Amino acid sequence: MARILVVDDSPLDRTLISGLLTVRSEWMVETADDGALAVKAIDSFDPELIVTDLQMPNMDGLELVQHVRTHHPEIPVVLTTSVGSEQIAMDALRAGATSFSPKSMLATDLVSKVGEVLELSQRMRYAHTVRIEPAPKQMAFVLENDLSLAAPAIEHLQNSLPEWSSRDRLQIGMALDEALVNAMHHGNLEVDSSLKERDCDQYYETVRLRRAEEPYCNRRVRVEAEFSQQHICVQISDEGPGFNPRDVPNPCEETNLHRVCGRGLFLIRSFMDQIAHNQVGNQITMTRLRKDC
Repeated sequence: MARILVVDDSPLDRTLISGLLTVRSEWMVETADDGALAVKAIDSFDPELIVTDLQMPNMDGLELVQHVRTHHPEIPVVLTTSVGSEQIAMDALRAGATSFSPKSMLATDLVSKVGEVLELSQRMRYAHTVRIEPAPKQMAFVLENDLSLAAPAIEHLQNSLPEWSSRDRLQIGMALDEALVNAMHHGNLEVDSSLKERDCDQYYETVRLRRAEEPYCNRRVRVEAEFSQQHICVQISDEGPGFNPRDVPNPCEETNLHRVCGRGLFLIRSFMDQIAHNQVGNQITMTRLRKDC
């Protein structure tokens, strides 16, 4: 059973979020009315993930994220964002939150996002027996357009950074996951992310069909990484026609924070220190520096 703590000062929202999450029989949910009560609940409930509102009395979501980062860095935090909380959400992601789900789309978005973060977090829990040598190391993967292949690749990269903090490794994993979704679904399979906002079922049905259709099914994703005790640099390339990053709505603008379209780039920009695209737009290079050096 995965233990999830839901933090929200609105009784209606607490009930809604708890109801959505308890649909999954393998998840156990507890609630807290605000950040201050959440701090006490963390000690008694020992959650594996926290879902929190941002605007609350006594201790808001940003303060809760900062507390978790300091005292419980192994616990990922998923934000629920509403109109008017955009700047706090950006600050919370930079402070250590792992992802976010717009309150306007909780019914279709929250469960999958929580499941994704839980899977990445649980895959990271391994014995720290690997030692990183001073010289940078390299590794490379070639992946078909199957997201089930992304998790083992990400896990392998995370396991190569055992001396990094849990927060660093989890945020790197989230950025890599979003970049691989972009490369497989939007790059190689050319499925527009705006379709997911309009019709989530049709989006995944289109992905399923194109994985078996030419020319899409013949395309691959290449992942190349260099890492050391101080940094990791990952380059992800697809074989699609590319895109112009300037054509994507700026995910860092507050008005776009509540759209699923562009969320991947927003999280990548929040979690990685440097990102760059090639001219064609079918390759992204991401660099993260170790924060606790």
